[in-house]
Amino acid sequence: MGESIDRNDTVPGVALAKELWRHPDPASTPMWKFLQTVNQKHNLRLNGYPDLYKWSVDNVAHFWDEVWQFVGIVSSKPYPSVLPPNAPMFPRPDFFSDSLLNFAENLLFPPTQEPLDPNSTAVITTTELPGDLRSTTWGELREAIRQCANALRAAGLEPHDVVAGYVSNHVEAVVAMLAAASIGAIWTGISPDSGVSAVLDRLSQIGPRVLFADNGTVYNGKEWSSTSKTNDIVAELSKMGLHQVVVINNIKGELGIEDIEAHGVKAVEYQAFLASASSENLKFEQLSPSHPLYILYSSGTTGLPKAIVHTALGTLIQHKKEHVLHCSLTPASSMLYYTTTSWMMWHWSIGALAAGAKLILYSGSPFRPNSYMSLPRVLSDLKVTHFGTSAAYLTALEANSVYPVRDPSIDLSHLEAIYSTASPLPPSTFSFVYEAFPKNINLGSITGGTDIISLFGASCPLLPVRVGEIQCAGLGMAIRVVDSVTGEEVPAGEPGDLVCVKPFPCQPLTFFGASGNDKYKAAYFERFEDVCGVKGAVWHHGDFVKIPDAKTGGLLMLGRSDGVLKPAGVRFGSAEIYNILIRFFAAEVEDAVCVGRRRATDTDETVCLFVVATPEHKFDDDLRNRIKQKIKSELSPRHVPGVVEECGGGVPKTGNGKKIEVAVKQILSGMAVKTNASVANPEALEWFKQWAETN
Repeated sequence: MGESIDRNDTVPGVALAKELWRHPDPASTPMWKFLQTVNQKHNLRLNGYPDLYKWSVDNVAHFWDEVWQFVGIVSSKPYPSVLPPNAPMFPRPDFFSDSLLNFAENLLFPPTQEPLDPNSTAVITTTELPGDLRSTTWGELREAIRQCANALRAAGLEPHDVVAGYVSNHVEAVVAMLAAASIGAIWTGISPDSGVSAVLDRLSQIGPRVLFADNGTVYNGKEWSSTSKTNDIVAELSKMGLHQVVVINNIKGELGIEDIEAHGVKAVEYQAFLASASSENLKFEQLSPSHPLYILYSSGTTGLPKAIVHTALGTLIQHKKEHVLHCSLTPASSMLYYTTTSWMMWHWSIGALAAGAKLILYSGSPFRPNSYMSLPRVLSDLKVTHFGTSAAYLTALEANSVYPVRDPSIDLSHLEAIYSTASPLPPSTFSFVYEAFPKNINLGSITGGTDIISLFGASCPLLPVRVGEIQCAGLGMAIRVVDSVTGEEVPAGEPGDLVCVKPFPCQPLTFFGASGNDKYKAAYFERFEDVCGVKGAVWHHGDFVKIPDAKTGGLLMLGRSDGVLKPAGVRFGSAEIYNILIRFFAAEVEDAVCVGRRRATDTDETVCLFVVATPEHKFDDDLRNRIKQKIKSELSPRHVPGVVEECGGGVPKTGNGKKIEVAVKQILSGMAVKTNASVANPEALEWFKQWAETN
């Protein structure tokens, strides 16, 4: 049977994408052991990942029961049942109801095979500044959280109160978050590179009682003070119930405590706040599985960001399933995800503590102080096993021909996996990664989102990595690809909208605030109903995807479905165009945005491509014509944009670096778009408004 898991994805007569990697010993992985456990307990003969995946979505309650037992969830009260029979996706079903647990307890005292040594390292905090590195042991982490939680209780904090962090990616952010979770408070994090309006767009909706705030942040070789921004934020939040501000001395400089107190809010430095705590033991409030844990925010590019509430158990069990089974994390692993505290991937990476893994928390530019070799050097020095980043970072390495594995001063022998998300990873970059990094790594192009705080498409040690493909749909995630108009499931190899047709634990609890459930339903459950043989509403994710072959289960990401291009009725995603630019024009084109334009007077949609030339090149008719010709020859005549122009104002993006295609499409199509502080460079959208008026 060991050999069959190596080869059962081969389908006679089906042309599969080029294979780049296979696990050398799949039977040694937790995923394989989980498969054997399921076979033994349920008297089955599941043979490889496709069989296991099908069983997981056909037997939702049994599957999540087995996950709870296998990965180890710490609870003070067992669950009488996993899920009510025939539970719909909406209203949201309650998994493992009547059990009691605490999220923070599961991350601080994970049930590992061998008890974690309290003197071993749990967290390393580092920045781009040379020599800036701090280690925190498991014992020190637990003690800091004990102090922080007791100080929060003394400040009057109770379950369901909101604690906000205007903080960088460092151990103090982890302490504040887990201290809040230990009490049953709700955590919401925002990176200090966000402007005042962006912060208030979010926090004014939820009224935090306590705010943790850095006095500044490190980026691009400099320390940037944020005390004036914090002061402006507190001035508004003080009117909405903000009670306490804890200032973290993250850079050399003033803390701004007196200015904060002028608004009638208590303010204290972080270490003094911890020192003020009582000597009471670390206590974990035992809470229901659906107790709110995090608030994350939608991009909010055309309106106020939606405040999405995620649950404790849903987040915990989904992350632990992904970390232990899909990523093979163990207490011997170390995870570095290049992220800010605003991004869903920060929350995902912090969850690695529940597997006993060590966290490497990095803040600053990925290219300082040693240009493109900075992060690879961190991976080498700290012996990172699992590295996560954005597709944009990996394509930047490719465009600049950066091959870390060829540098004799860099040792990446410990590296086991690289994870890429935020946008589709181009096919050429898949191949590049296996030239630039060790060939034994599992390249996981993964996809999910803020909406589910986890993954729909994941990595898998039992399957090969193929060029351009996400390896598989995650266990228990019953995804389908449907026609955008009819809702009918499309055949394998055809593009369509990504939907999920069965409940999963990390469905959001609600949207925060008045009419939250109505907004939640409208966001995900009003588009498709009674599709794929499922009665009732199903989850509509908003991604345009393709499953090349039903047997292998790999996914191709084609872009956002609401930004799908459809000239002359032919549907394709912007990623196809971007892949051509990255593959053939990386030296000439620095960035681009591709959208469809259809105004009220238009009979068809026009594909519009706007490019930003690299500093060494200029945009001219020759470049325009070569781009069109290459798209025609590599894709098809129908893919050729009707408009190829220089993007004078730059590509509009969110604070997390995601292209804002939908807003550009709406502007070009004549719609009135009101932007807010979620747009990192609003002047770029203004340029498109002006362009649309004259073209």
